[in-house]
Order: sequence, then C-alpha cells, then structure tokens
Amino acid sequence: MQVQDVMSGDVATVSPEQTVQTAAKMMDDLDIGALPVRENDRLVGMITDRDIAVRGLAQGKGPQTRIRELMTPEVKYCFVDQELDEISANMADLQVRRLPVVNRDKRLVGILALSDIAVSDSQEQAAEALCGISRPTNGGLQVPLY
Repeated sequence: MQVQDVMSGDVATVSPEQTVQTAAKMMDDLDIGALPVRENDRLVGMITDRDIAVRGLAQGKGPQTRIRELMTPEVKYCFVDQELDEISANMADLQVRRLPVVNRDKRLVGILALSDIAVSDSQEQAAEALCGISRPTNGGLQVPLY
C-alpha cells in the first residue's frame, strides 16, 4: 500500500508572513494541530499548536507574531508513491505524528497522519509508528516535532 492510498489530499496551508493568530484560528476551525507553511508554491515549514504555545506564548510572543518566527523550518516529508510500511517506520524513527506528502517535483499534495494509517488496512504499520512516536525522549519527556 502506498502513501497516496491513505493520505488526506485536501490540505490547508498558511504563509510564513501570516500571523500565528490566523494559524491558530484555522487549526481551531479545521480541528487540526498542524499546518504546512507554503511560500511561492514551496513547502518551507510546519506550524503546530505546540509551536504556538511553546515557542510563542511561553516566550512572550503575541498573536500578531509572524508564523515565520515560530514555525519548524526543517520539514520532514514523504513522497506520494512511497510504501506505507517504509513511511510508518520513518515516522516512528522521527517521532512525528504527521508528515506532509509531496510529489516527485516536491510540490505539496497531501498530508499523512498517524490517524490515516490507523483507519486503513495497515494497523500493523500504525502500531509500529505509534510505538516509536511514544518512545520517551529528553529525559523521559515526550516532545514531538509536530
């Protein structure tokens, strides 16, 4: 089974110049915890609810802070035609719950979440990813990238 078989294809994105308040409102409206950040038709980062809380509010930054200041710029991603078992193992190793999905031209075409894998016929891959994601880091504290 390939990533394209289980990914979510309709992905909301934000620009690095938008405010974190805009991102937070979109997350609330869509009931999601992360948004890919796009600039000039390229994926340049991810912004999560955790980024907003820890890198923003906890550091005294307000709602008008630009997404660029809080986003994670090192984007981990997968290709639309990769095998799901390979990506599940990769998600476990990276300890991430979701990955942007790109085509071979590196254009964003979707997002793959652990929940997408869990509701597919690939529950073994979901279990593998969840075990890796749940592995304690940083002295026992769980700190996912996104």
